[in-house]
Amino acid sequence: MKNYRIDLEIFEGKGGHPDADGSHPDLVKEGICAWMYGSYQLGQKFRYPEDLGQVCPWLADSLTGMLRALENGGTLPWRYLGTPYEKQIDPDGVTTEFVRCPDPTACGIVIKITRTTLNE
Repeated sequence: MKNYRIDLEIFEGKGGHPDADGSHPDLVKEGICAWMYGSYQLGQKFRYPEDLGQVCPWLADSLTGMLRALENGGTLPWRYLGTPYEKQIDPDGVTTEFVRCPDPTACGIVIKITRTTLNE
């Protein structure tokens, strides 16, 4: 079985920080992810499985099936051609997937999963 490194990256989502006076925006009205707010930002990366505990539990649950497939060598053939979610699929190199959290409001975020095959 091959060995892989799996990275998670915040690909889409809106965070933010409290105003100087300590006030907070209406997260739903502003489309701000409550998990990202005050702590995380676009482009931030996490290692799987080491950093999974830092990920929002709702999002982590959405990631589980995809992570299981990827860590066991699987790939999913749809590519989302011509979209911001166009995937890279190389079972012997780098494969990417995108997972959206289940938040039904505009506060939802998208995580990019990158699986890299490690040389044995």
